Amino acid sequence: MSVRNQSSEQSAESVHRAGFACFVGRPNAGKSTLTNALVGKKVAITSNRPQTTRHTVRGIVHRPEAQLILVDTPGLHKPRTLLGERLNDVVRATWAEVDVIGFCLPANEKLGPGDRFIAKELAGIKRTPKVAVVTKTDLVDSKALAEQLIAIDQLGKELGFEWAEIVPVSAVGGQQVELLADLLAPMLPESPPLYPEGDLTDEPEQVMVAELIREAALEGVRDELPHSIAVVVEEMLPREDRPAEKPLLDIHANIYIERPSQKGIIIGPKGKRLKDVGIKSRKQIEALLGTPVFLDLHVKVAKDWQRDPKQLRKLGF
Repeated sequence: MSVRNQSSEQSAESVHRAGFACFVGRPNAGKSTLTNALVGKKVAITSNRPQTTRHTVRGIVHRPEAQLILVDTPGLHKPRTLLGERLNDVVRATWAEVDVIGFCLPANEKLGPGDRFIAKELAGIKRTPKVAVVTKTDLVDSKALAEQLIAIDQLGKELGFEWAEIVPVSAVGGQQVELLADLLAPMLPESPPLYPEGDLTDEPEQVMVAELIREAALEGVRDELPHSIAVVVEEMLPREDRPAEKPLLDIHANIYIERPSQKGIIIGPKGKRLKDVGIKSRKQIEALLGTPVFLDLHVKVAKDWQRDPKQLRKLGF
């Protein structure tokens, strides 16, 4: 069993590698937080609600010897809606195209049926190296961590495959994140960089802005509206007649929910919640884009959009 727990030697070879890695795991296994930690900047939305990632966010990790492009997929789960089925299709299509798969398993939760369901699917993918990434190690002691590492090693054996590596990390504590990148890099094909130095994601800015608004909107309505919120940025335009040294970006966005009764939850008493969503997401958007922003938010109803193919298309799924 190859468990890495100390810094690995830099490889002597001077070839440059570049390729795609994706993190899979059941919802809320720490995939987005890990993506952000590796990239060093917020590119994937994180929330302690399962199923918050809906788009394939690519984070780009630049290293002298390699460029690692991280594809962040939604959590694979047993689907209950058309949206759920589409999300699972996205996951499987992604697995077929990447150079290495990282399976995120939280250190603080025993392996469950959801993990086995994913591991079984992974066992069917023969050629791609599979790395078990044990996340959230800051939440357990060394004894519990050791037990989890052994259980994960066993899981691979039961299903007839061997992990290329088993790596414990804490994205929040920054522990072993660099080591993980060191271990993933040699698994990539030899290639010049695929993206220019300095690029951190290939997501269109509008998609990232919509995700930041959705993240802020999800906060505080955790249990009431976990999956009922979608955000579409209608336009992003620089304000005309502004001096060059004082730019302002106008962003108009709609927050969609499924039923009229949910409108009040998002808007809050006297509009307070919506105002908070605006303040919070505007700060994040300004940090992302590096420019002052005027954010105009509206809440609209798209009836049962998660089950309606036409609405799903309109909302970008």
